[in-house]
Amino acid sequence: MGLKVFCGIDWAERHHDVAVVDEQGRLVAKRRISDDLAGFTELVELLADAGDSATDPIPVAIETPRGLLVAALRSSGRRVYSINPMAVARYRERLTVSRKKSDHADAMVLANILRTDAHVHRALPQDSELVQAVAVLARAHQDATWRRTRASNELRSLLREFYPVFLDAFGGRKGNLTSADARAVLAIAPTPAAAARLSRARIAAALRRGGRQRGVEDLAEELHEALRRPQLHQPPMVENAMGTQALALLATLNAECASVEQLAEAAGETFRQHPDHAIITSLPGLADVTGARVLAEIGDDRSRFADARALKAYAGSAPVTRASGRSISVTHRRVKNDRLAAVGYVWAFVAATHAEPAKQHYQRRREQGDRHAAALRHLFNRMLGQLHHCLQTGQTYDPIKAFGPVGEEHPQTAAA
Repeated sequence: MGLKVFCGIDWAERHHDVAVVDEQGRLVAKRRISDDLAGFTELVELLADAGDSATDPIPVAIETPRGLLVAALRSSGRRVYSINPMAVARYRERLTVSRKKSDHADAMVLANILRTDAHVHRALPQDSELVQAVAVLARAHQDATWRRTRASNELRSLLREFYPVFLDAFGGRKGNLTSADARAVLAIAPTPAAAARLSRARIAAALRRGGRQRGVEDLAEELHEALRRPQLHQPPMVENAMGTQALALLATLNAECASVEQLAEAAGETFRQHPDHAIITSLPGLADVTGARVLAEIGDDRSRFADARALKAYAGSAPVTRASGRSISVTHRRVKNDRLAAVGYVWAFVAATHAEPAKQHYQRRREQGDRHAAALRHLFNRMLGQLHHCLQTGQTYDPIKAFGPVGEEHPQTAAA
């Protein structure tokens, strides 16, 4: 059997530097390839000359987990390791203290990381094509939701400067400025002066264009009165300019709201095709959209996480312990999958609100001194372990097995 070889690729936008080393760290081959089909073909030929085969493919280390090159490498069936650039920088310091850097040297560092420490790094999971599609849509929906929040906050900040009565009129309503009612009314009344001239009929017509079907006349009457309340005013020309700016921000908010709705429908439809849909949505607090987000981050490669503790550490729900001498501290884990942690907060909040066993667990944590966020994180940690068990065993969620009878703590799941 030939020598074991390892490949490192220093990724760039237009070209990639490739280095192949053997078990002794000696350079076997190096090349700069282009970021296209010709470059990938050249890479495959280089690996084949170095001893690559279908039965024993050469593992590859690269600094990014996404892109066409990574997708092509993963489809070839080889193990691909995505190494964090910060970790690569630390490995580079093992070889030189002068802080010199080059693309070829980084490719060598990546190859040597696999040669010496492949066992402490995790290869990219072998997720199905369906899960990868769910991940694209779920992450896009999450990004659109975050952009919608930013657009809403920016619009709210502007309205506070010249149009506070509008914020008061919609402040206590579901969705606030992101609601279809608020956006429809702001479109026809972008300034306080325009709002004062609105009739009840025009407000009602705007509400209907926004999609409202029930209680239109009552809401129009309420808004007609609220938008006419006295307030301080900017100079007329300044107020009109701010109204124009508000309409521009409203157009951005409308686009983001439409994107959220479209992507939520697409992500939910794709997620419902996956075999894990029934298991994931059986847990309280997870529906089509939130369940798709969870599946997108944990994937369907059952060997990806060695146990539930590894998954909890990946999600950031498990605490991290720092010990040095007689000093020991247990703190919130900061290095984590931010997307999974974000949906975990929503998951735990909904479960603690609507599911009695989860609600009791949350209340017990509060009684023990946890603040709201810490109690939700602990609940998320608990339910993430339950999800891992359900996925590994192929069974749906059972609240009795998970939490025990109402009012009791199940002995097998008492520790999170």
